[in-house]
Amino acid sequence: MTCQTFNISLPKDLVAAMDEAAKAEYRNRSDLIREAVRQYLTDMIEWKSIYAYGKKRAKALNVRSEKDVNRLVAEYRKGK
Repeated sequence: MTCQTFNISLPKDLVAAMDEAAKAEYRNRSDLIREAVRQYLTDMIEWKSIYAYGKKRAKALNVRSEKDVNRLVAEYRKGK
């Protein structure tokens, strides 16, 4: 794996919390930041997928407002 080094600025309290977490997990700052970025990107991809699914379902159900959502929830609850 090729790596690139870069500088970032973080508030001192965030650095202290990060160092504490890294120490507790027997990692260094780079490992902790690398994992945090990986997790963030994974979550972002997952949320994009969830939003895309929701948009597709909303279009199929003709949902255009919160009022439409409330109507569908009420109809579903009546059916149970």
